[in-house]
Amino acid sequence: MKDNKLVLISGSGRGVGASIARSFVEKDYQVAINFFQNEKQAKLLTKELGKTTSAFYADIRNKEDVVHMIKSINKKFGRSPEILVNNAMADFLFNGDARSMVNDITYGEILNHLDVSIKGSLNLIQEVIPRMEEKNFGRIINIGTNLFHNPVVPYHDYVIAKAALLGLTRTFAKDLGPKGITVNMVSGGLLKITDASAATPEEVFNIVASMTPLQKVTTTKDFSDAITFFASNDSRAITGQNLTVDGGLTFS
Repeated sequence: MKDNKLVLISGSGRGVGASIARSFVEKDYQVAINFFQNEKQAKLLTKELGKTTSAFYADIRNKEDVVHMIKSINKKFGRSPEILVNNAMADFLFNGDARSMVNDITYGEILNHLDVSIKGSLNLIQEVIPRMEEKNFGRIINIGTNLFHNPVVPYHDYVIAKAALLGLTRTFAKDLGPKGITVNMVSGGLLKITDASAATPEEVFNIVASMTPLQKVTTTKDFSDAITFFASNDSRAITGQNLTVDGGLTFS
């Protein structure tokens, strides 16, 4: 069944965000691709995915940027997004040897992630919900991590911000539910392979695979395809939930 609803994906010019965009296009959604630093990659992605996509610049931490982007999306597609995927994250490499330890991590490092995951997501949500409320329909999908269930490698700044986003997911679901808007989270584990996981040694991927019931590392497509479920009408009675997509590495 085709669905031509419009989805806005933050931080989707490359990496996991680009994979999410591909999954939505495969299911016939229109896609607004948000980028901050990667204009060239975002435009190449729109060329790959075709005329139902378009790329839009915004530093989502900046309210004025977000307001301007939503206006540009309205002008391009003739409407505001019915679906928002909060995927953007601060620049980060999953390299356990290079991470900040608890005795020397700074609040600035934590705030850097909070500014994108919380402030950026808040800016986007507040700009798209007025039209969602008018239609009595909206889907907000936040991207989390399985590390707040089991911080096998404690990336403190990243995990703290994603845990805060889970709190936002549940409290916003309570407020927005009566307006026909669902708010859910989809959390991945170590994904093969993203820009962020490129520094991860192959032996780590092998260890993770051996620990999962499915005996494989989750791919970006595995993860992205699961996200589209929460945009569909099939998820209409689900809100405030967190779905972990990691091959069963963590049970919750």
